[in-house]
Amino acid sequence: MELRQLRYFVTVVEEANFTRAAARLHLAQPGLSAQIRQLERELGQQLLDRGGRTVTPTEIGTAVLRHARAALAATERITETVDEFAGLLRGNVRIGLISGAATEELDVAAVLADFHDDHPQVGISLTEDTSEGMLAALSRGDLDVALIGLTGAPMDSGVGLDVVLETAIVAAVAADDRTHGDDIPLTGLRDHPLICLPPGTGIRGVFERSCAAAGFEPNIAFEAAAPPLLLRLAARGLGIAVVPGLTSKEATAFGVRTVRIIEPELRGRLALVWRTDRPTNPAAKVLLGQLRIALGGKAAQRSATHQSPHTAT
Repeated sequence: MELRQLRYFVTVVEEANFTRAAARLHLAQPGLSAQIRQLERELGQQLLDRGGRTVTPTEIGTAVLRHARAALAATERITETVDEFAGLLRGNVRIGLISGAATEELDVAAVLADFHDDHPQVGISLTEDTSEGMLAALSRGDLDVALIGLTGAPMDSGVGLDVVLETAIVAAVAADDRTHGDDIPLTGLRDHPLICLPPGTGIRGVFERSCAAAGFEPNIAFEAAAPPLLLRLAARGLGIAVVPGLTSKEATAFGVRTVRIIEPELRGRLALVWRTDRPTNPAAKVLLGQLRIALGGKAAQRSATHQSPHTAT
């Protein structure tokens, strides 16, 4: 008995016709019929009822069919595993990133380039969206892996998560604004026009949930997807920007001064996410592992410093 004979048998049953099965398998019909007869001789049983207008499995053929399909599925899994370890990955991997995530600090482009060099047969598709939009795409099966900003909302139990960066969330005001000290309580932002990332982003989610817990709704005067634009608006005195932490050099370059938000202090987190409740194709599994190694290896030291203002968590 050979695996190809089992494949031929399953195909004939699925097509209920030798001619259609032969066309699907790209075989001559006499050759296909001969292979099925040989399989039946080896088993000592008739597997197909060839009477009537369609071909149907006999009672024993129906019983064998289940095991034949299981054997073919197991063979496919073995092949995928061998391909994975041999570096012969194929298929397509779909990656989602929040806006501005591919920075020098989070060099996603380098990881993707190295993966492509090692596995040129694998197609890579890359999209940008909000964190909430990418979580929805992950749930629909439209993405394999995503780098998102955590909003503070409860995470679906079927989602795997690996935090790769943590940063303070701060207020940024114009450099010459002396109406605020070095610290401001969260409730102190209640009556000020605010400049924020759009809904669905991580920092916006954390900020709004914190404001709700403090008993007020923030006054969002301006929204933009790119933190540098938020900082430029704040530098012109149009409001207080709520952004990832900045170094003194970055603040000076953007013409702003940062004010620490306290009571409570707010933190933004970037995380790699993927589904754990359904099979992952080998290519996506390998790329996810490489991303976790490349981005997670420096997470601890980054969490104690800052995040680039170009990254919208």
